[in-house]
Amino acid sequence: MAKLSQEDLLAQFEEMTLIELSEFVKAFEEKFDVTAAAAAPVVVAGGAAGGAAAEAEEEKDEFDVILTGAGEKKIQVIKVVRELTSLGLKEAKDLVDGTPKPVLEKVNKEAAEKAAESLKAAGASVEVK
Repeated sequence: MAKLSQEDLLAQFEEMTLIELSEFVKAFEEKFDVTAAAAAPVVVAGGAAGGAAAEAEEEKDEFDVILTGAGEKKIQVIKVVRELTSLGLKEAKDLVDGTPKPVLEKVNKEAAEKAAESLKAAGASVEVK
């Protein structure tokens, strides 16, 4: 198999959707037992403009998902935290052990609700602010 140059790899990644790229990163992390953790999850969200500041306070468009307790199924909760974030096993365990801690910050309402449901299904106590 011919070795691909960095430019060839970048060209391949350019053609991928965000979901495909996310799946690739997960597979890469598992294959090579590494973590490609970012400082914070990247989410694209529209902000409130100019005179709509009061309206933005009433109707929030950014939410934080805060883990308030791991419950009895701590291992399941750690697995869900790893799925929701790009954290490694140790970082996810530390987050779960150090509750209350934010799992996701400044995400849209739909993503926050979905994350909260996943965490609750695993047995965790969750708060969405």
